Amino acid sequence: MITTGQTGQIFGEHGIGKTSTFVSYIPKRFPGTTLVVLPAANLAPDDLLVNAPVRDERSGELALRQLIMRQLVPGKQFVLLIDDSLQAGSTVQSQLMQIACDWTLGEYDLRELGCVGVFLTDNEALAETSARRSDLAILDRMVTIRLTANDTAWRQALAERYPDWDLREVFRQWASLGPHLRRLLSPRTLQHVLDCARGGFPLTWGLPLLNGRRLALAEEGKDGGPGRDRTAEVLDGIAAAVGAGNPDTLADPVRRILRAAMTHRWAVLLQGPPGCGKTQITKQIAREETGRDPVYFSLPVTNVEDLCVPVPTPDGSLEAMLARSLLDPEPKVLVWDEYNRPKDKATFAKLMEITQEWTLAGRPLPGLRAQVALQNPPYHLGRKMLVSANNVAQASRFTISYEVLPDDIPANEWLISTYGETAETVLEWWKNDIDDEGRDWVTKRTLERLIKLHRADMPLEPGLIYLGDGEYAPVPLSGLEARLAGRSQIGLTELAGDCRRWEARLAAAAEISEEGTNDTDLVHQVFSNAEVSQLERHLDVVARLLPYLPPKLRATYMVGQSAERQRFWMAALTRMAELPARRAPRPRQSARS
Repeated sequence: MITTGQTGQIFGEHGIGKTSTFVSYIPKRFPGTTLVVLPAANLAPDDLLVNAPVRDERSGELALRQLIMRQLVPGKQFVLLIDDSLQAGSTVQSQLMQIACDWTLGEYDLRELGCVGVFLTDNEALAETSARRSDLAILDRMVTIRLTANDTAWRQALAERYPDWDLREVFRQWASLGPHLRRLLSPRTLQHVLDCARGGFPLTWGLPLLNGRRLALAEEGKDGGPGRDRTAEVLDGIAAAVGAGNPDTLADPVRRILRAAMTHRWAVLLQGPPGCGKTQITKQIAREETGRDPVYFSLPVTNVEDLCVPVPTPDGSLEAMLARSLLDPEPKVLVWDEYNRPKDKATFAKLMEITQEWTLAGRPLPGLRAQVALQNPPYHLGRKMLVSANNVAQASRFTISYEVLPDDIPANEWLISTYGETAETVLEWWKNDIDDEGRDWVTKRTLERLIKLHRADMPLEPGLIYLGDGEYAPVPLSGLEARLAGRSQIGLTELAGDCRRWEARLAAAAEISEEGTNDTDLVHQVFSNAEVSQLERHLDVVARLLPYLPPKLRATYMVGQSAERQRFWMAALTRMAELPARRAPRPRQSARS
C-alpha cells in the first residue's frame, strides 16, 4: 500500500501485535522512513488542527492561520499510523477521514510534509470500539485487510523477550486451542502470563479483570454462553512448558506485585474493596523504591486533556504540552486512582495509549518505572458500586491484575505505630470478637475512625458506615466498648502479664491431649492474630509458651506467611532453644481453669 500510495484500513482482534508489527517493520523495510503513531482514542479535536491568530509577515496584521500537529511535520519521510482509529470521538473521526481519504488535513497536504503512507488500525468488534465505518464514500477510498494472530510477528517478539526459554511448546499449546480460547488468551495476555511465570507469581494473575471478574479461559458453549472452564489446565500447561511453578497464591502479594512492577517496568491493576489500604500502600512502596512520592491522579477529577494540551509554537505547528509532573526526568511511578470511575466514559479508551505504549500524545514519559491502576469491584457486600464497565481490549493492558483482600495489606502495623495501645485493643476486637461478615464491613479506614472517636471520648456507632434511614453497618460494638473500657479480655498483653500461669495451663493441656485444649487454641489464636511488632515486643513470652503448642500449630506460623513473619518465628524458635529448660509450674485452681 505504501508503494501504491493507497490508504490502508487494518482490522484485527485485540492484543495480536498490530501496532508493534508496524513499529518493527517500517524502519526495516523502508530505511530512512519514520513511523508516526497517532493514538486516535487520545485525540481531542484541537490536537490535530487549530485556527490561531498569527501576525502576517507582509501586512503585519493578525490573521487566522491553521496550525497542524507537530508530529505530522517530522521533517523527513514518514508513514502515518492512526491507531485505535474507531475509538476517537465524532469530530476527530471527521478529521481522520479527511486524512484517510485525501491525505490532507485542513489546508495541509500530508504528501508535501513527507507522508508516504496512511494506515488506520483497530479492533472490528463493536463491543471494543466506539463506532463502525459505514459511509460508502469513505469505505470506497481504502484498501482493507483483516489480520489474525498468524499474520503478526508476536511469536518472534516473545522469543526475543525470553531468550533463555524455549517457547516452542508454549506456541504449540496455544495453537492447539480453539478459536474462541485463542481470542481470550491473546498474544498480549499470553505475554502477561509468561511475565507472571518469570516473576514467580500465579499465572492466573496475568489474566485480565473484565468488569471486575477474572477472565476465565472457558470454551464457547453450543448456546453461545461459556462452556467448560479450562483455565487451570491451560495455565498449568504453560508453566510446565517453561519449567516454572504456578502457585495458587503468595504471601504478602500486594507489596510483591508493586515491587515487581517497579523493577520490571510493568503496568498493574489492583482491585479491592474501599478502605482496604490500596492507595496508601502503593504510595508507600513507590516512596521506598524511588525515594519520592508517586505521580498521582484521581480519575473522577482527571481526564487525559488535563494531562496534555496542544499549544502553538513559533514555527507554526502544534506542540503537545504535558503536565509538569510527567516531564520530570527523575524515576517516577504513575498512579491512576479510582481507575473505573472516570470523569467521562471515553477515558478508558484514552488511557490505553499510556498504559500500553507508555507515551502520551506520542511523547515518551521520562523516568517512568511503573503504572499502578487502583479500582473498586462492581459489587461489594451485596451493594452495587458506581463504577464503569470495560472491555477486554482495555482490561488486557495490565501485566498483573490482582483482586486485593483486606488481609493482603499490612495496614494494621501502621495503625499500631500511629495510635498505639488503642489501635492494639481495636484490632484485637476486630480479629477475635466479630465474624467474617463483620470484618468485611469494618475496613481499615473504619477502624481508624473508631480509634479517633474513642480517643475523643465520642460514641463509636457514628464511625461505622452509614447505610441511610438511620441504619449503620450491621456490626455489634459491645465487645469493642468492653475492651476499650478495660474489661477483661485475652490478648498478647494479657498473656505477657501472667506468663507463668499460662505456661502452667498449656503444660496441663499438653498432658491431657497431644492436640491440646481450649487454652492451647486460645494462645494459638492470639499468636496468629498478633502483628509482628506486637510479637517482637513480647519475644521472650512467645518463646516461653511456644514449646507447649503442638508441632502442627507451630508449623502454621511459617507456612505461607510473609517474609517478615517468618523472620520473627525463626527468631522465636532460636530464642526458645536458648531459654533454660524449666519445669512448668502446677496450675493454680481458679474459675478460669
